[in-house]
Amino acid sequence: MERSGLTPQAAADTSDLVDLVKAVGPFLSLQLTTEASIDNAGQRSAQRWRALRDEAAAQDTPVEVLDAVDPIVPDAHLQGEGLAVVASAGGVLHVEHGQRAPERDLARWAALPSLLPVVEWRQQLPAYVTVLADREGADLAAYRRDGPDIHQEAGGDDYPLSKPNAGGWSQRRIQERAENTWERNAADAAEQVVRLARRVDARVVVVAGDERAVTLLQESLPADLSERVVIVSGGRSADGSEDLFQQKARLAVELAVNADADALLEKFRAERGQDDRAAEGTRAVFAALAQAAVDVLLVAADDPDDVRRAWFGPEPTQLGTTAAEVRALGVDAPAEGRLVDIAARAALGTGAGIHIVPASRAARRAAGAGAGMEGGIGAILRWST
Repeated sequence: MERSGLTPQAAADTSDLVDLVKAVGPFLSLQLTTEASIDNAGQRSAQRWRALRDEAAAQDTPVEVLDAVDPIVPDAHLQGEGLAVVASAGGVLHVEHGQRAPERDLARWAALPSLLPVVEWRQQLPAYVTVLADREGADLAAYRRDGPDIHQEAGGDDYPLSKPNAGGWSQRRIQERAENTWERNAADAAEQVVRLARRVDARVVVVAGDERAVTLLQESLPADLSERVVIVSGGRSADGSEDLFQQKARLAVELAVNADADALLEKFRAERGQDDRAAEGTRAVFAALAQAAVDVLLVAADDPDDVRRAWFGPEPTQLGTTAAEVRALGVDAPAEGRLVDIAARAALGTGAGIHIVPASRAARRAAGAGAGMEGGIGAILRWST
């Protein structure tokens, strides 16, 4: 078997979710809307949770599992528009806050956790860095899912900053000094941008400010980071334009995420057309997952009403569309679960990436590719088979 070609990087970091799929279930998977901008937001979240708690109880979720979730809900709106929790008889295993509300509130007690909505949240908003630069330095900020925002200042060398136009023998010398000051400030800003972007694994560096300062900054960045720079309009001065700059930054991130997704889907289409590094449909994808051959699992956006079933064993590579297929892999008593959750478990357990394909995007790409993914599931493989 030979690996052929590279896969575009468009899958979110899910390394911290691997332990979840190795844990002993069953699991409660909770997806809850936690609107922050409404009056009595905490109370509204609590009301939603009470309704879901009753639904979960009707699914035989143990009371102690439900009790463990109770204290998480009241203040969840302070962290985002959506809350995801995974819990089991061992307690709360994972808590995550999303910047977008889930498509629908949900509480599911099942053999496996439902992690695709969490993956989609991460995919939609990767870490990014913003820079507001002028000739004196820059204001830097990093935004990430798994930690507080980071704010820093760079530069600060302010003599001389301006070039005199009065003439005289000293004018050229002072002008050169001013250029040197700008370059030192830009170099310091670039150094801090590199450290900050590496620290949070930034997908995009959004830059605005003085044209000369922005040019010097970009020229001082290493090539891999310079390629991630998106320049937008805006300035460093406190003129009330910060909100507009943040909107532009989020739009730049969204466009980058969409471009990554398009590149990944185009790669899948090309590999499928060559009958090479691609698998499509449940049976083909499950067979590839069972061989740990999947590089990136492609799954349509999770539909809470998707109740298709499949079977699995203790190991991530023990899965099949029928119980007999899993028994053939050496499992005496296969367990049953949601098909998409079993696929996600196998991908996480074998180190594969997961990319969620939103319905609108899948339809748009399918129009140009001839057809969508059979069964809403596909994969780019690690090697040609």
